[in-house]
Amino acid sequence: MRYHLTMENELSALRHSTEHVLMQAMESLYPSIVKAMGPATEEGFYFDFDLNKKISEEDFPKIEGEMRKIINKDLPITSKELSIQEARNLFKNNPYKQEWLDEIEQAGQRPTVYYTGNEFVDLCKGPHIKSTGEIKAFKLLSVAGAYWRGNEKNKMLTRVYGTAFRTKADLDKYLTVLEEAKKRDHRKLGQDLDLYSFHPEAPGDIFWHPNGYTIMKELFQYWREIHKREDYVEVRTPEILTRKAWDQSGHTSFFIEKMYRVLSPDAKEWDMAIKPMNCDGGILIYKSHLRSYKEFPLRMGELGVVHRFESSGEVHGIMRPREFTQDDAHIYCTPNQVKDELKKVVDLCFEVYEVFGLKLDHLELSTRPKRSIGSEEVWKRAESIMKQVLKEKKVPHQINVGEGAFYGPKFDFHLKDAIGRTWQCSTIQLDFAQPENFQLEYVTEKGTKERPVMIHRVLYGSVERFLGILIEHFAGAFPAWLSPTQVTIIPISERQNNYAKALKMKILKHKMRVWADLRNETMQNKIRNAQMQKVPYMLIIGGKEEKAKTVSIKLRNGESHNNISLTEFTKKVQEIIKEKSLKLW
Repeated sequence: MRYHLTMENELSALRHSTEHVLMQAMESLYPSIVKAMGPATEEGFYFDFDLNKKISEEDFPKIEGEMRKIINKDLPITSKELSIQEARNLFKNNPYKQEWLDEIEQAGQRPTVYYTGNEFVDLCKGPHIKSTGEIKAFKLLSVAGAYWRGNEKNKMLTRVYGTAFRTKADLDKYLTVLEEAKKRDHRKLGQDLDLYSFHPEAPGDIFWHPNGYTIMKELFQYWREIHKREDYVEVRTPEILTRKAWDQSGHTSFFIEKMYRVLSPDAKEWDMAIKPMNCDGGILIYKSHLRSYKEFPLRMGELGVVHRFESSGEVHGIMRPREFTQDDAHIYCTPNQVKDELKKVVDLCFEVYEVFGLKLDHLELSTRPKRSIGSEEVWKRAESIMKQVLKEKKVPHQINVGEGAFYGPKFDFHLKDAIGRTWQCSTIQLDFAQPENFQLEYVTEKGTKERPVMIHRVLYGSVERFLGILIEHFAGAFPAWLSPTQVTIIPISERQNNYAKALKMKILKHKMRVWADLRNETMQNKIRNAQMQKVPYMLIIGGKEEKAKTVSIKLRNGESHNNISLTEFTKKVQEIIKEKSLKLW
C-alpha cells in the first residue's frame, strides 16, 4: 500500500533527514541506545534500535519535542567519506554498524557518514537535505518489534515509524487517510464480518469461514466467466513437483528461500518442493504432446494454490499469507501474435478494475534484474515489444529498472482505492527464457519446429490479497453480488415469522443469499445487526406488509422504499447482481 504522493528524491531526502533527527533525539533522551538502521520509505521512515527500555507511543510527545529542538537549531547536515578503519573506530561500540562495515569492506567501497552539526553522526549513504531547519511537518506514527535485518534468528529490536512531508497540509491530509485506513483495516473487518481466522496450528495460513469463502467463490466464478468468454481453458496442476522441475525452471537458483522443500519417505535429502508458482505445471501440460501453430494462441488459466515461506514479520493478514490462490494464466503463441495477446490482456485488466471500481494509478514496465536468465538479446527484444504495446495502447507508464521477473520483463498495474492509496495487482510477464529451458516446441505452418513465446499473467494476483484490498476499498460494504448475505428479512414481531419464512423460500428461488432473522430480539437490534454485517438489503415486514403481500426495504446506506411488491424487489436486485453494479438501487 502506498500513499498517493510519489517517492520523489526530494521527499525521500527530507524523510531520511527526519529519521536522523529522530535518532539524534533518541540518543539524547536515552544515552544507552544502540543505533541499528533507519531508511526512508515510500510513506515515511523508520528507525531500528537496541535499548533496554520499552518505548511506547506514550513516549512520542517527549521524543517529538526533542526533535523540534534539533530542527529549530537549523543544524547543517554534511557528509564525509572515511576509511574503513576510521569508520570502525567511530562506531567501535556498535555491533550493527560493524556488520554494515563488513559488507562495505567486502564490496570494496568506502563508507560515508553524515553529521548533523557537531552533535550527531551516523553511517549513511544519503541523500539528505541541507539542514534540519528544512523539516516543516513530521509525525511519529507507531512502534513495533523488528528482527535485525528481518531475520528471525537475529535479535529483536525496537522500531519506531514516522513520516514527514513538505507542508503541514500534506501531513494532515496523509494523517486523515491513515485514520480512515485504520477503520478499513481488513484484519479488523475480517473479524467483525466473520470472514476468516488464523490459528497457530497453521501459521500464516487462512481458515476461511462461510462468509469469507462465499466471497472467494464469487471471485472465482467471475474469473471463470470472463476467461471462458476470452477462449481460455482451465487446468489444474499438482501442488508438489520434483526438484528436477524446479532446477530446470531456475526457481531453485532464484527463489529457493521462499520454497517449502519436501523430503519423500524413501529419500535422503529433499527431492520435491511445494509449488511457489504455477508456471512449471502449466509448462508440463504444454509438453504433454507436440503442439501445432493451429492451436495458437493457446491460453491456459489456473486458479492454483501456491505456498511461499514468508517470515513472521512479512505475514500480513490475508494480504500476505503463506498459502494463497494465484489466478495464473499462461499464453503460448507465435512471435507474430505476441503484441496482440499482450494488448488483449491489458484490456482484460482494465475491464476487471472497472467492475470493482478501482482506477489505474500508474503502470510500471519492470526491466531485467541483475539475477536473471536468458541472453541480453532476448531481454532487449522482450522489453522492446512491451514498450511498443504501451505506446500503441497509449498507456502512460514508468520504467522500473531492474525489477523484472528473473525470466522476463513485466507490466505491473498499480491501482488506486477509494481513499487514494495504491496497490500493485495485475502482472503481465513476457517470457522467451522458459520455453528455451524446457525446450518447448510447436510445428509451424511450414512444418518446421520452433519455440513458442510464453506470456505469464495474473488479473487478481493473489486472490486472497485482492479480497483484502476489496475489503479495505469497500470498507466491508461489498456490492450486492459479492455480499455474503444479500438480503435479511426482519419481521417486526413473531406474528410475521411465517410470512418471513415464505418470503425467504421465494427469494431463494431467485438464487439470492437470504436470511430470515427470526431470533427473539427486538426489530431495532435485528436492524442494527444487519447494518453491522453490512447487508445490502433489509426487508422489514409487519402486519401491514403481510396483509398487502409487500415488503418495506431498508438499504444499507439508510435509504428506504416502502410497500414494494416482492416481484419488483427481486427483479430489480437480480438485475443489480447480474450487472455486478456498484449501486444498491
